[in-house]
Amino acid sequence: MPVSADYLTYVLDQFAHFAKVTSRRMFGGVGLYADGMFFALIAEDTLYFKVDDSNRNDFVQRGSPAFQPFKDDPTYSMNYFSVPEDVLEDPDELQRWTRRALAVATSAAAAKQRRTRTPKKRQTSSGKTRTARRKR
Repeated sequence: MPVSADYLTYVLDQFAHFAKVTSRRMFGGVGLYADGMFFALIAEDTLYFKVDDSNRNDFVQRGSPAFQPFKDDPTYSMNYFSVPEDVLEDPDELQRWTRRALAVATSAAAAKQRRTRTPKKRQTSSGKTRTARRKR
């Protein structure tokens, strides 16, 4: 999943007029962050945005493929879809698609935080269940 320096620079330049996007190399690709939120990735010089039910259809209608990190398992994909080239080249359209991807990332992070805050049930030595206390 290599990413060329030229492509990374190009993508970051496309975001420059409306968002402060930072990048971090990871697993042979690059993760993109805005406001500390991981919302996109680059793999093999292709930009992918985070998707859920709220924006997936936009990508599907455009024929954008899902990110498949394992070439030997084409049935496995992740909730990231490639950004159409014309969207990447149009600053206004890119801004709209970026905002939706950031909303998805924010929603996913909030859901994850809610799941980690839910107290877990523990079984006591007497066989009864009780809610575990959080350490402070």
